[in-house]
Amino acid sequence: MHTETLVVGTPPARTGAALGAALLGFALITLDTSVVNVALPAMGGDLGGGMTGLQWVVDAYTLAFAALLLSTGALADRVGASRAYAAGVVVFTLASAACGLAPGLPALIAARVVQGLAAAVMLPASLALVREAYADPVRRARAVSLWAAGGTVAVALGPVAGGALTSAWSWRWIFFINLPLGLLALALMVRVTRSRPRPAPLDIPGQLTATLALGALTFAAIEGGREGWWALGVALGAFAAFFVIEARHPHPVVPLGLFRSTTVAVSVAAGSAASVAFYGMVFVFSLFFQQVRGLSPLGAGLMFLPMTGLLAGVNILSAKVAARHGARLPIVAGQVVAVGGMLLLLYVDGDTPLALVAVALVPLALGCGLALPPLIAAMMEAVPAERAGTAAGLLNAVRQTAGGLSIAVFGSLVAGGAGEPGGRAGGFVHGMRVSLVLGIVLMTVTALAATRLRSPSGTGRAPSRTRA
Repeated sequence: MHTETLVVGTPPARTGAALGAALLGFALITLDTSVVNVALPAMGGDLGGGMTGLQWVVDAYTLAFAALLLSTGALADRVGASRAYAAGVVVFTLASAACGLAPGLPALIAARVVQGLAAAVMLPASLALVREAYADPVRRARAVSLWAAGGTVAVALGPVAGGALTSAWSWRWIFFINLPLGLLALALMVRVTRSRPRPAPLDIPGQLTATLALGALTFAAIEGGREGWWALGVALGAFAAFFVIEARHPHPVVPLGLFRSTTVAVSVAAGSAASVAFYGMVFVFSLFFQQVRGLSPLGAGLMFLPMTGLLAGVNILSAKVAARHGARLPIVAGQVVAVGGMLLLLYVDGDTPLALVAVALVPLALGCGLALPPLIAAMMEAVPAERAGTAAGLLNAVRQTAGGLSIAVFGSLVAGGAGEPGGRAGGFVHGMRVSLVLGIVLMTVTALAATRLRSPSGTGRAPSRTRA
């Protein structure tokens, strides 16, 4: 029997408060990546802006979140995790109020950017709070599992909650609901022991060039046309500058040496492909259910319930399979299942029974849920302990960026399909199928790459580490 060991001077009540605050914050962050999708048509009807504006409502949050994640772990260390987390919650809550009160689309997009920046500060700080509160490794592992479960539940509830709030009141309530939750998280932080600041170097030039590159690339994908070309040029130039800076900086925000490890390279690629497939398809089918099939926001949210409701159970199953057979099996098998699900979705059109569409979405979620936990664990095992935080930030940043870009590209495809045979509905379905093909190709390539992972059976660990 394990006895819980706490940080010196931290009573059990404060330990529970730290976990509660961290879990609630992570759930809020994750909820705001999924709750918005089913409310997009209502936002468009109220604020205007067309497909391009709706894409920016999602991507403004996602890309601000992803870009700043590269540095916020070090920032949390410099100011102390508890202080960074509390500040992030305050800004996130105020930005949520600004989203709900937005008089127009530009104001909403600007508030979503601030939300994303605050979320990027909250995420690493929330995990650091858990680590500081639980000194015993076994209890800490259980606490981290609960923390992760909060995000999984939020992903599952997001489409349904967004649909219910939008149908019952207004799309603005998907943001107003964050206010009491943010205040509760702050109330819990009053009981959390203050973290000690630690010196941590920052790579400001690398962070700035990464942000510019990601923002310009997304602008090019969403806007297209003449504006897209110059934005693509800016993105390529910024990426080139970023790699030069990272190669020369003594404390790079992304140590390029990490990618010498096959496990790290494959994990980042496979995690990105899973984000493209999952978040891209949730975005596309949220629009499909409402714009093509005429469902209400609540009806569209309920269509995702079979898909997202199984995620938590699959995550647990995946961990057990990886513990017994190694990480490679669930990673490869999960991607194969997801590819099979997307092949099945290719047959969906404007006349497919809705129940069948809801069921056809399930394999995609099952596959991603099966592959991601062992993929993350394998990457963490492949890097030195002192690089674990950097590696986690890198993986999450790249996955969020990939999800944001998929929304930009897939949104443009379904909007651009309006000129295809079959009218608006037929054009949407055409763009949806092209999006599915892109997802299938990406996940097939990364599934083949994942077969190169070497993981001893029964451990789920990669045998070698790389130092950067």
